[in-house]
Amino acid sequence: MTSPDVSWSYTGFHMFRQWLADAEGFTLAEMRGFGGDRAWSSVSTKLTPLLDHADDDGFLTAAQCTAMLPRLKAIIDQLRPEDSDPVLLRRVD
Repeated sequence: MTSPDVSWSYTGFHMFRQWLADAEGFTLAEMRGFGGDRAWSSVSTKLTPLLDHADDDGFLTAAQCTAMLPRLKAIIDQLRPEDSDPVLLRRVD
């Protein structure tokens, strides 16, 4: 293995992306590819490569991951101590 990998069920990965979209201020179900017709160009987020990515194919480049990391850290930093939901904590891990 040459990089840290993560493995989720389709459901778990979808829940993770819903959580990130919510943190970014939009609803994933409104987006193209997730049942809606809203274009990805209508949202401004560094997380687009992860959010608008095939469930079971392809990879994210090192450059994409590097660009997304600060935003992912910022989202985690926004968690409050009362955010103790076990599903949420698994996403953060």
